[in-house]
Amino acid sequence: MHILVVEDEKKVASFIKRGLEEEGFTVDLAHDGEEGVNMAMDKPYDLILMDVMLPKMDGLSAIKTLRQNNIQTPVLCLTAKDAVDDIVSGLDSGSDDYLTKPFAFAELVSRTKALIRRNSHDRGAELVFADIRLDPVSHKVWRADQEIDLTTKEYSLLEYFMRNPNQALSRTMIAEQVWDYTFDTFTNIIDVYVNYLRKKIDRNFDKKLIHTVRGVGYILREPE
Repeated sequence: MHILVVEDEKKVASFIKRGLEEEGFTVDLAHDGEEGVNMAMDKPYDLILMDVMLPKMDGLSAIKTLRQNNIQTPVLCLTAKDAVDDIVSGLDSGSDDYLTKPFAFAELVSRTKALIRRNSHDRGAELVFADIRLDPVSHKVWRADQEIDLTTKEYSLLEYFMRNPNQALSRTMIAEQVWDYTFDTFTNIIDVYVNYLRKKIDRNFDKKLIHTVRGVGYILREPE
């Protein structure tokens, strides 16, 4: 598996590279955002580890540039910022996961493997629930034949709902399955993203499909 690490602190970059190579990965390094974008567009990678604070082009702008150029390689953001707004900004840019510094290297490896595994896993045929269709191959979503533009994380959240319809899903379950997080403080992010998804999936339609289950979490079901 081939990983691109975009990190301007060369000692940190070398540490990550050495550790990942010991885990069996092939690792390339870039030390600024522009170099990272050019490398990611020049050759395919299985994962990009992207620092947020980078010279020439910051990490979030680099991710947005890649997504605008249809580079869908999974991205794990590395940053010292851990406020909810910072995490949401990182995910909104098109990143797939978010790891705050300082981090345990074992956690970095675990998240790296999880993102690569998730990306390479064949998700199978098109999913349908009520009048929503989700195509796991193209990552496109339609409701009543109207295409819905979703961010990477909104798509993953909807896919989890559609693979588990009519089931009450706790915030912890969602955090573990969609973000690979297991701690309770992350549930604020779940609420933010469910609200984002509701606005896109339900707001312009009479039939609301995403519902709150008081004291539990959320459920995808047709109204009674």
